[in-house]
Amino acid sequence: MTVADTSPVAAPRGGFPLSVQQEFLCLWDKGDDMGPFGPRFHIVDGWRVRGRIDADLLRAALDDVVVRHEALRTTVVRDAERRHQRILPPAPVPLEIRDLSAPGADDAEDRHLRCEELLNEIAADTIGVRRMPLLRAVLGRFDDEDSVLALIAHHTAVDAWSMQVILRDLATLYAVRAGAGVAPPQPAPQYREYARWQRSEEARTAELSARAYWRDRLDGARALALPTDRPRSAAPDFSTSWYRFGWGEGLCEEVTRLAAGTRSSAFIVLLAAFNVFLHRRTGDTDIVVPTFTPGRTQARFQEAVGSFFNFLPLRTDLTGCATFRDVVERTREVCLDAYTREIPLAHVLEEAPGLMEEVSVDGLASCVFQVIQTPFTMTGERIGPLAYEAVRRKVLSQTVGSDIPDGTLLCLEISPAGELIGEMGFSSNLYDEGTVRDLVAGLRDVLSALVAAPDAPLPDRPLSPSENQE
Repeated sequence: MTVADTSPVAAPRGGFPLSVQQEFLCLWDKGDDMGPFGPRFHIVDGWRVRGRIDADLLRAALDDVVVRHEALRTTVVRDAERRHQRILPPAPVPLEIRDLSAPGADDAEDRHLRCEELLNEIAADTIGVRRMPLLRAVLGRFDDEDSVLALIAHHTAVDAWSMQVILRDLATLYAVRAGAGVAPPQPAPQYREYARWQRSEEARTAELSARAYWRDRLDGARALALPTDRPRSAAPDFSTSWYRFGWGEGLCEEVTRLAAGTRSSAFIVLLAAFNVFLHRRTGDTDIVVPTFTPGRTQARFQEAVGSFFNFLPLRTDLTGCATFRDVVERTREVCLDAYTREIPLAHVLEEAPGLMEEVSVDGLASCVFQVIQTPFTMTGERIGPLAYEAVRRKVLSQTVGSDIPDGTLLCLEISPAGELIGEMGFSSNLYDEGTVRDLVAGLRDVLSALVAAPDAPLPDRPLSPSENQE
């Protein structure tokens, strides 16, 4: 298979239509480097790889991935009369090889920290949206049998789910080229097919009842907005910093135990605790928390690479909840109703145009809550000659990293080792790291108390300002 032999995809007159998600991103495009088409709107993931890696085979397999998935070589044409996707011919994926060996410092923890440092360095770098393909790779070698493989891709071309698909396909294609007796992957669905499906009669019909649900559900609602340390008007230019933390195995066990006992998931229990935490800080009982979703409501696109991710505004009314178990049950009902009626956020906002009013107020900013539940995550699987394990546990914060929407993004995750870990991205023009640390510590304290005694009476008052600062 050679990259040069692949012809461009024949496009209809005017190019392929954009997906609803791409159209939504275009609404925020200012034509500069600060928006969703800027060079730091990217995703960086890393994997530890065990086994001897042939760099030439890896380069060839990376190029195979770009041939396989059109999204990695698709540009969004935003300056035409009609915005559209243009799929370009495949181009080689840049692969950089680093020597990470360090004499006398080769214990497991030291290698993990050097791995994290490499990932942070890559996340502080840029990847331009105009240079194809929208994927780069870095291979760091500790020795001949132990490496870290890092992939960086522009977020307009991929989402978190896509990164796992890319790695799984890359591992399979590498094994095929290595002659390991592994069957090549079946043809992949393409993102342009998803954009076409969104405009189909099937999709429009399915959306009618969901629109009615969101119109009723979000009547009078306003999305969560937290006070900032500085007004946006004082420093409009921003970069995103990331504060990382771990809450250990014990708290994770209590969360999963309560989830099992309430027919819930860890996400529901953690969101319920976040709802209580917000109530205690603000006094509000009507809480609307935006969360990321994979956006892949159609099973036919689960193997595709592209920007499918979506937001769901989860509105929970805590009125009448006497215990945390009550809050979990209420939150569970909200999640089941919302996830079975998922439609693109752009369409939700058409039914609830006032939802985002407060997050744009100077002195307030959005706070998105996410529990990472990505499929296909490698946890030591061997494919052909190599074994892959995703780097999930991170302890090193960073001052400049991948961009997020203006405000904060709180991510929690249960690691393969059973730890509750997380990170919080924040716009550094709006927030100080100390504020973010205090928020994370406060949530941990509330979560710990709630899961330890889920049937204890909830406080009947919010925290006072002085209690919030403790």
